Amino acid sequence: MTKLSKYEKETIINWNEAENLASIYTFNASLKRRLADFSRKYPLLCRLERSTPEGSVTYVLDKSRLSIRLVPPYSEERKAAAREYAKEHGFQVIVAEEKIA
Repeated sequence: MTKLSKYEKETIINWNEAENLASIYTFNASLKRRLADFSRKYPLLCRLERSTPEGSVTYVLDKSRLSIRLVPPYSEERKAAAREYAKEHGFQVIVAEEKIA
C-alpha cells in the first residue's frame, strides 16, 4: 500500500435528481468526524457505507440533510472595521469559569 499525496485525498459529493440519497466520499479528517457524529445521532438519515485501509470513508445520507453554503468575501469596508476593532480591543479570549459547590 502506497501513501497517497494530499492531491489524491479527494472529497467527492455525489447525488442525482432522481434519488433522495447523496453519497460523500472523503479523506478529510474533520468531515469524517462530522459524518460519524451525524450518523451516530441520526442512523436513519446517514450511514457509513464503506471505509478503506487508505483512510477514506463513504457515507450515504438523505440529501435533504446536506447543504452547500457559499460565503462571499468580506468587503474592504468590513475588513477595515475589523482592523479598527482589533486595534482598539485586541484579541481577548473569554474563559468561562465553573464554580464547583
